[in-house]
Amino acid sequence: MQKTDVLIIGGSAAGLVTANAGKSHYPDKDILLLRKEKEVMVPCGIPYIFGSLDSSDQNVMPADAMYDKLGIRYKVAEVLAIHREEKLVTLEDGEKITYDKLVIATGSRPKVPSWLNGTGLENVFTIPKNKVYLDKMKGLLKEVKKIVVVGAGFIGVELSDEFIKDGKEVHLVEKLPTILGVAFDREIALQAEEKLKNRGVNVHTATGVSEIQGKDGKASAVKLENGTVIDTEAVVLAMGYEPNSDLARQSEIKFNDDNSIIVDEYMRTSDPSIIAVGDCAEKRNFVTRKLSNVMLASTACAEGRIAGMNLFSLSVVKTFSGTIAIYSTAIGDTALGTAGVIEEEAKKEGFDVLSGYFEGVDRHPGKLPNMHKQAVKLVLSRDSGVIIGAEAIGGESVGELTNLLGFIIQNKITVQNLITTQIGTHPLLTGSPAAYPLMKAAEIAYLKLKKNS
Repeated sequence: MQKTDVLIIGGSAAGLVTANAGKSHYPDKDILLLRKEKEVMVPCGIPYIFGSLDSSDQNVMPADAMYDKLGIRYKVAEVLAIHREEKLVTLEDGEKITYDKLVIATGSRPKVPSWLNGTGLENVFTIPKNKVYLDKMKGLLKEVKKIVVVGAGFIGVELSDEFIKDGKEVHLVEKLPTILGVAFDREIALQAEEKLKNRGVNVHTATGVSEIQGKDGKASAVKLENGTVIDTEAVVLAMGYEPNSDLARQSEIKFNDDNSIIVDEYMRTSDPSIIAVGDCAEKRNFVTRKLSNVMLASTACAEGRIAGMNLFSLSVVKTFSGTIAIYSTAIGDTALGTAGVIEEEAKKEGFDVLSGYFEGVDRHPGKLPNMHKQAVKLVLSRDSGVIIGAEAIGGESVGELTNLLGFIIQNKITVQNLITTQIGTHPLLTGSPAAYPLMKAAEIAYLKLKKNS
């Protein structure tokens, strides 16, 4: 029987970062990481193996080299059972491993609705984080000319754009009124939708899929709720993910109704010797405190750092306070980012909010090469001026701007403080200091706040 101080189940972002942080903070502890996959995919890069990247080999995490460098042990193996009382796990090959601390980082799996007929047909795919599956999928899609993508969240939008780059006819179906409708308010979501349409994607919004039809065992058409039938050669279901927590459930720790593992701010489960991180662990919205279905590698990494730092010694300053849902994506040369709660969601949750929106450019003067329009929207609480949500659309600089917006929200910065913040600008890198979109959006919001106070 093998023994270890820290046993981590799962080798994607959450497991990898937990191992890294744990070894950095507790170098004398033995850490063993188990993963099912021989090679681990970079989660956020998966859509790009279907267009921008030549193969999935270019989207593999260089995890093993890091483990070797840090002295972290790892093994490709599947865990069959967790025996919580004995503090041991059983592997598929019959081996047993005992632990002092167990970290569950088993991730998520694609949702496949039980009510949707036709999901078992050939050429109906999901997007798991599994290299073998994705390689087979890419091979099968090589000769396909027409694809229907169901679900216009980030994965669905990015996949659609990649399929267009590969010369395919693409239909994107979304039940909400706009694409990316959960992450962006209407004024920005519609801009993103127009960009996607201009790139050649056929977008069908405000209607869901009622049936996947087949011929000779293969997907041949998709019928929409509005009666439209779209002929196709393949269907990709990008309808979200659910916690992959079946293994943990056998150990009888506590779960939420959404099948996520209940954790505290130190990422501990109901058993203090078991920690859960990443997509399988409970998420609560930083602003609303409600359960959240946000599943991001960046969030998983933040949780992994918290878990690693608190494995054997708790610190009140090293806690996870909820997910801010910081997303970013790109459609062609246009980037979009969002953090916190959008205005529509805030109002539904009962927050009294107002917003500031400004559209400018990301260079000054605006005639400089590579200039791109940039718009920023801020959502703030009317009673305090605290910024609780933000969105941006523009050039590639929006990627890092989105991280700044997340920092603003996490630190509960008020719009009053933001408008007096000093910034650095440069003609080739940013908008004008006199018309910096973030600051102008803050000014507009502040004037509304002042008028209503």
